[in-house]
Amino acid sequence: MADIPPSSLRLFRPAFYSTGVDCFGPMHVKVGRHTEKRWGILYKRLTTRAIHLDLLPNMDTDSFLMSLRRFIARRRKPYELLSDQGTNFKGGSKELHEAFCALEPAVKDQLAAEQIFFRFNPPNAPHFGCSWEREVRSVKNALRTTLGAQTVPEEVLMTVLIEVEGILNSRPLGYVSSDLADPDPVTPNCLLMGRPDSSLPQVVYPESELLTRKRWRHSQVLADHFWKHYIKHFLPTLQARQKWLTEKDDITVGTVVLIIDQQTPRALWQIGTVKNVIPGADGRVRTAVIQVKDRTYTRPVVRLIKLPALP
Repeated sequence: MADIPPSSLRLFRPAFYSTGVDCFGPMHVKVGRHTEKRWGILYKRLTTRAIHLDLLPNMDTDSFLMSLRRFIARRRKPYELLSDQGTNFKGGSKELHEAFCALEPAVKDQLAAEQIFFRFNPPNAPHFGCSWEREVRSVKNALRTTLGAQTVPEEVLMTVLIEVEGILNSRPLGYVSSDLADPDPVTPNCLLMGRPDSSLPQVVYPESELLTRKRWRHSQVLADHFWKHYIKHFLPTLQARQKWLTEKDDITVGTVVLIIDQQTPRALWQIGTVKNVIPGADGRVRTAVIQVKDRTYTRPVVRLIKLPALP
């Protein structure tokens, strides 16, 4: 396996300095009495795993360039964009290059340092973009399970995509704390906003609201569906067990962990410290007691994800 690429090691740079981009879909939306196709586009910051989601009406160059302008207006200009050999990405790169070449020489000299460098993966090599391809897969699978065969208004789909962006940007990356009794996880949102996450209180609506005409309630039920499927199907994949055939170190007291709990409200990540371990008859630790703020929980280790300590 090759070393980590330079695009993932550009530290102390602005947000989305090195960004991977890819499209997914199509998804169907209701427009009046007929349905139309829409595609999602994902931008991923390669150093801190933050993502930015947007919706495309078409898979052509113009739609990509307008999405890129919206992305720059909200997240600022990236230094480089990494993508596959999609015709919309290639066309966007060509369009921007031609527009730059058509400028006056004096303006070109001033804007030369402001260009976006497009870096394309080799054809038929999706593993070159595994960092953002994995995010696309997670979002796409959860959305497919959440939406199923139903078609929703474009406004609802856009709201769900932004809710998904907020959920994924609030997931913990690690922790930096001088007191292990009060771990403070670092999230992509912390690095984007420079402060802890501040989400609005979640409103839980019953499943019957999927049939309502109130688009707000419909979008919140779909966001809840995404959260449940993300917790159930994606988080367990972060535990590398290899069918339990290799020796692994037991979890120890003082370790900061993330608890996998399908009953937690949307975008609420339970971070705690291991206060006690309960070994089995063979001496292996399969159960632990976790301290989360002022409460304790007894959980199996298969429901715990060890968080790395960030420097």
